[in-house]
Amino acid sequence: MKIAPAWRVYVLGAVLLASLTICSRNFGDRGGPGFMASLTLAGIAYLLAIREFFATPKFEPGISRRVVMISLVLAAVWHVEFLRLPAGADDDIHRYVWDGRLQRLGYNPYLVIPSDPAVKGMNTPETRSLNNPDLASPYPPGAQLFFRAVTAIRESTFAFKVAFVVCEFAIVFLLLDLLRLTRRPAHLVLAFAWNPLLAIEVAGSGHIDIVGALLLVVSAVALVRRWRTTAAVALGLAVAVKLLPLVLLPIYWKRVRIRDAVLAAVVVALLYVPFLNHGHIPIGSLGTYVQTFRFNGPVFATLGRVAPPQWLAGLAVLAGLATATWLRSKTPAWSMDKEILTTADTEFQRGEATVFPLCDSVPSVVQSLEFAWPMAVSLLFAPAVFPWYLLALLPFLTSSSTLLITLWTVSIIPTYVQWHLRALGRPWGALPGWIMLVEYGCIAAAAALIALRRLMPPASPR
Repeated sequence: MKIAPAWRVYVLGAVLLASLTICSRNFGDRGGPGFMASLTLAGIAYLLAIREFFATPKFEPGISRRVVMISLVLAAVWHVEFLRLPAGADDDIHRYVWDGRLQRLGYNPYLVIPSDPAVKGMNTPETRSLNNPDLASPYPPGAQLFFRAVTAIRESTFAFKVAFVVCEFAIVFLLLDLLRLTRRPAHLVLAFAWNPLLAIEVAGSGHIDIVGALLLVVSAVALVRRWRTTAAVALGLAVAVKLLPLVLLPIYWKRVRIRDAVLAAVVVALLYVPFLNHGHIPIGSLGTYVQTFRFNGPVFATLGRVAPPQWLAGLAVLAGLATATWLRSKTPAWSMDKEILTTADTEFQRGEATVFPLCDSVPSVVQSLEFAWPMAVSLLFAPAVFPWYLLALLPFLTSSSTLLITLWTVSIIPTYVQWHLRALGRPWGALPGWIMLVEYGCIAAAAALIALRRLMPPASPR
């Protein structure tokens, strides 16, 4: 008996709910056997769901809205399971509380070292275990002001987790609006809402990257609506939260006016003013991060044998900018028609998909691959690729042109083993070789299969 597409989605949603609930029960032993087994099952169910979403252009009349609503409710349930748990002892969220508290006490988080005995009395039970206490804050000023705003309400990790989950829900509503404007199926929002990384890194650990992702989606929606000033300023604020979206600048060429770009630059500059130190722009421990932090970055590690870290960091930025420039050149027309030709998705269903579809026939001003691929390429060259770094990419994985990135959000799961190894007393260091072999090997194999299908001649019609 053939199962209807809607019921297949419900079954996969139930599997995700069960596996992520089990995963939340093992959250205290991140990377342990129970955590890894349940999260891996969730990742597989998510990939099967992605296949279902792209294979089903639309559900039966009257069914689509019900599928979306029920699926979002399921996602909310497993988010609650993680939200009620305490964050890890040394998760970054403790630094967020510390930075926000420092600002409210009149101190500059770019200058104060948490381990300094002079500020020992400023700690709270939730800030005593923050990681890297010998370093000042590395977070840009947009993130710092967000920290201050949340701690003004309540100085706790739970308050931050709630704020991050609210940002995630806001992304869902904005994506629904974006899909409606571009006349794409509403159920594609589940490609974002069901990604297991959201449960782990937003509701579970709590990471500021989701705020940057929200601002990027605001910018994308503004581009579609031709709100050029809003689009430019939102991108500037996203860069002020996390620097990664900086590589998206080329896709705004001739899509925003010069005065919009200038206004965005002024807004970002004003965010730095409260943190200036004798007229110098603060960067905190960002330089130390580039010099010493290494995790899951095979390209950086390989090239690091022949080039200094500063050059390689610049190469990561240039790679992202070059990708954005190339993609922008493939969509030269500025069209304000509120429809999108799903060329890439059609090619995928026919077995003709490519990693970077040209999409010249797509009149939409915003495409998933334009936002996702430049940031993904830049991360590939980065010195550290933590799972939560991929949060900025998740809202833009609603097209088959980003399938390899979608796979990356699942193949990165084995890196959590590092947390378990550290809990066993092993020093934090390079990942076991098999982990990166699985992570990047899966992506390479999938890319090869896509290329092979692209090169194969189409089947003759009967």
